[in-house]
Amino acid sequence: MTRRVSVWGGGFWLSGKTREAALDAARELDDLGYARLWTSGGFGEGVPPVYSEVLNATTRLGVASGIVSMWHAEPADAAATVARFEQDHPGRFLLGVGTSHAPVVDAKAAHTYTKPYSHMVEYLDALDAAEPPVPAERRVLAALGPRMLELSAVRAAGAHPYFVPAEHTAQAREILGDGPMLAPEVAVVLESDESTARGIAREYMRGYLSLPNYSNNLRRLGYSEEDVSGGGTDKLMDALIPWGDLNRVVAGIEKHYGAGADEVAIQVLTTDQSAFPAAEYRRLAAALIE
Repeated sequence: MTRRVSVWGGGFWLSGKTREAALDAARELDDLGYARLWTSGGFGEGVPPVYSEVLNATTRLGVASGIVSMWHAEPADAAATVARFEQDHPGRFLLGVGTSHAPVVDAKAAHTYTKPYSHMVEYLDALDAAEPPVPAERRVLAALGPRMLELSAVRAAGAHPYFVPAEHTAQAREILGDGPMLAPEVAVVLESDESTARGIAREYMRGYLSLPNYSNNLRRLGYSEEDVSGGGTDKLMDALIPWGDLNRVVAGIEKHYGAGADEVAIQVLTTDQSAFPAAEYRRLAAALIE
């Protein structure tokens, strides 16, 4: 199985204020040998320029949307964007599509979050029917539960689970089988002071545990109500977020490869998420990229 090491990033990559710094960071990630940059931002309110700018600024680095919401991006717009990127940068852009979360979708008031699985099937049908269509190998699904994982195996190149421990990666690989791509996001904290590391991790966890898709997924894995409440327990944190010195963090990432991931999208958490943690990604590249 081919092993890829990738990067997951959010606001730093999308803000116009940090765009030049982001492009410099992308060039360094390309030089360090990272396989792909996964970054958030959908197509519903216009395609974020970071996608095309990172592709233009690098020579090899792949770019993936992590994740476009099917509720807010018209399939025709998504298909046109993928086609343009495929023409300009063959094989380097991957469309990540997800069902988002009921609190997020309902808050926008444009849709009601009902029957997400059926809507995803319809969305994939529309991508197939677009002119030109989005080939299955150029799209992945933000799959957590068994049905969506099964769908990602037959209607996409694979799955990009977010906010999952290694035991989910193992279950996902069993459902997907040997062929499809499995690329979980894994957040890490390269900080040896336990109080500081847990503070950074807990702030990150608090927001995601408030979203039912994530908390329900963890319940399916056997975590308790106490584990998924508030900012989560230390037990859950230790399962979700490798923290500590470089060796300990690398060991946590390696658990996902051992469980069946062929790509891990690493998100380095720090006290300042508006700045790119370049030093941390250099250290991780030296330890993980062959």
